[in-house]
Amino acid sequence: MITEEITEELFRLQDRKYRDFQSKLIPTVEAERIIGVRTPELRKLAKQLSKREDITDFLNALPHTYFDENQLHAFLISEMKDFATCIGETERFLPFVDNWATCDQMSPKVFRRHRKELLTAIQRWLASGETYAVRFAVGMLMDHFLDGDFDPLYPEMAAGIRSEEYYINMMVAWYFATALAKQYEAAVPFIEEKRLAVWTHNKAIQKAVESRRVTEEQKEYLRSLKIRSR
Repeated sequence: MITEEITEELFRLQDRKYRDFQSKLIPTVEAERIIGVRTPELRKLAKQLSKREDITDFLNALPHTYFDENQLHAFLISEMKDFATCIGETERFLPFVDNWATCDQMSPKVFRRHRKELLTAIQRWLASGETYAVRFAVGMLMDHFLDGDFDPLYPEMAAGIRSEEYYINMMVAWYFATALAKQYEAAVPFIEEKRLAVWTHNKAIQKAVESRRVTEEQKEYLRSLKIRSR
């Protein structure tokens, strides 16, 4: 079966030093579940496997045992060219995503051509309350709705999120740091009016100040808006 073939191939591609390095970066995944396949190898394998008719057997074999299988699954979804199939597979896979890397590296190309339908899905993911579905939704807002299709309603969606989950709050901070670089005039009122949770507010400022796309004058002003701990 293709699932067993894939697992064997992943172990053939194993880099143990990389595995040890990865296990430190992804604390939500047990070390024994990380094989240690480098991302370029996984992307290459996904391109090859996407052409196989029996790849659906692997996609249906959820939950996967290994982190690397989840990574491969995310890259296979990213390769899908039919939007309806892609969004369906994304929604089926999201409940099984258990780490920031798989969440962030799943980026279907076909989403670019279906932003209206994607926005509906984003709203659904935000309402789910599931850590990585919410993180993925904010990531999609950041990737697809901060340029030509920008609307002031979109940062409102991100600012409305309140969570105790680090991986959600970090993505919201990244969203606003990126918004400050791309849509400064629309984004800065959220910082001025302290619309975000304190930690997220300060992290967004930190990341924006580190960006080369934010002017020195803007950086100086943003620093003045940091909320000081008591």
